[in-house]
Amino acid sequence: AGGMILNVLIACEESQAVCKEFRKLGHNAFSCDIQECSGGHPEWHIIGDCTNILWGGVEFKTQDGNTHKTDGTWDLVIAHPPCTYLCVSGNNWFSEKRYRLNAFTRYRNRVNAIEFFMNFVFCNAKHIAIENPVGIMSGVYRKPDQIINPYQFGDPFRKATCLWLRDLPLIQPTNVVEPNLKQYTKKDGSIVTFSTDYLIGYDKERGKKRSKTYAGIAEAMAEQWSEYIEKQKEGEHDASI
Repeated sequence: AGGMILNVLIACEESQAVCKEFRKLGHNAFSCDIQECSGGHPEWHIIGDCTNILWGGVEFKTQDGNTHKTDGTWDLVIAHPPCTYLCVSGNNWFSEKRYRLNAFTRYRNRVNAIEFFMNFVFCNAKHIAIENPVGIMSGVYRKPDQIINPYQFGDPFRKATCLWLRDLPLIQPTNVVEPNLKQYTKKDGSIVTFSTDYLIGYDKERGKKRSKTYAGIAEAMAEQWSEYIEKQKEGEHDASI
């Protein structure tokens, strides 16, 4: 829109996939994670607990050692809180009968994960998006505003991603393609269909690879949401003249 620069925080993102798309558009975007970034831009990455900077108006250091400060609150917060204890696939680990103390530890981790997720819900940014796979937050908090898949944005995979939005439009698909699917016949003869994306190797980096935002979705978030916020700000500016 009008060349306005937005202050954007992408929380729990070490891949910098979303951060880079906002930077391409000229916005003042920073990624934040407890890990170092793998996106190649330490000058845009904050290492540490994002709840310390979530409310804006504080000084923070990026991974390259430089100090920054945003004025007031963030214009936009996009959060990808860890889903390990929030996704439905982990539910069978909560059997107290089978897992005893491990089940309790997992329960405590889930409570902490819910609390961490809700930090984003209650933060003071005007525009907020929280992203997570299908999981328990639909019941604990509320149903997501929309569920998107990478194949709606040019990446041929299924990976249902829930978005909870505050004062943001739903993301419109940009390039719908056929997802790459594989079929697998189980011993009992039943057929399982899954996205080839699941073939990412079972190594230490699997979680990191699986949680990375696909390029098509990252680009759509940056373009559609920044345009919406810029228009809103321009409207506020015109109304105050």
